[in-house]
Amino acid sequence: MEIKSKFDHYNINVFDLQKSIEFYNKALGLKEVRRKEASDGSFILVYLGDGETGFTLELTWLRDWDRPYNMGDNEQHLCVRVAGDYDQIRAYHKEMGCVCYENESMGLYFIVDPDGYWVEILPI
Repeated sequence: MEIKSKFDHYNINVFDLQKSIEFYNKALGLKEVRRKEASDGSFILVYLGDGETGFTLELTWLRDWDRPYNMGDNEQHLCVRVAGDYDQIRAYHKEMGCVCYENESMGLYFIVDPDGYWVEILPI
């Protein structure tokens, strides 16, 4: 059997939903494309899109979660490619104070979101 698939979304849990929405909009230009709220208010799912692909970043907020998330030893990350002047974008992220790791020899850097998730930034 040959299976064909395509990426749909990637999920992360966030402690402060509004802060995360604002971060991803300011840092990467991602916008809310849809939202699902539990009828009992126990969770909110917000999907952020890039306006070009169908891939979304799902932010999950849980009402009863009472502490910041612990990233532990799970070294996973999201990667995005940015259009425009890569050095200017890196400088902008440095001004935001969110650059957490740079590897100039590989031509890449990472930013960190309000919950501690790393996002790799590459040029198009």
